[in-house]
Amino acid sequence: MPRSNEQTRKRILDSAYRLFRRRGYSRITMDDIATEAKFTKRTLYLHFRSKDELLANVLTAQHELALQAFKTFGDKLSGSPEAIVEGLFRDLAVWADRPRWAGSGFTRLVIELADLPGHPARLIARRHKARLERCFGDLLERSGVRRADELARAIWLLSEGAISLMLVHGDQRYSAAASSAAATLVRSHMEKHCDTSRRSGGR
Repeated sequence: MPRSNEQTRKRILDSAYRLFRRRGYSRITMDDIATEAKFTKRTLYLHFRSKDELLANVLTAQHELALQAFKTFGDKLSGSPEAIVEGLFRDLAVWADRPRWAGSGFTRLVIELADLPGHPARLIARRHKARLERCFGDLLERSGVRRADELARAIWLLSEGAISLMLVHGDQRYSAAASSAAATLVRSHMEKHCDTSRRSGGR
């Protein structure tokens, strides 16, 4: 693809994502996106056949950006499983403190498509959330956690819940509450698998 086409496509995707996050998928038209991107609507349709196709491409592009951001975040985390989990929720609180914070764009957009299970954006969002959960599980596993996938899923559930409730209530204390609950889960998980290891070793 020529460089000018790549730049045009990126500008459309960035503009669409800003509008979708700010006002929702159903309330945004292709005219709105064309105005935001400063292109004609004809230019949009040269790159994307429909708003549904545009949304799928928006989420694909954002998946790559979010994955890289999470890997960068993961590179900063080290130490015990407790320290990693505490860092996750501390970073979550910092993220939620940004002006006009709108929570997870993937979650917000896919909720609008709840009655369209076959929509391609639903599949992309599921893969995105699952990939981030696996990345977090990898962090825990490197810190010495046994059955890290089980613990990662429970903690990821807490983080997603905290994001949703902070968005609803505008109260960042939900991140601290989720962090406390996650710390309890870590201790319980570590004790459980430590006991299992000792029993296995005793045979």
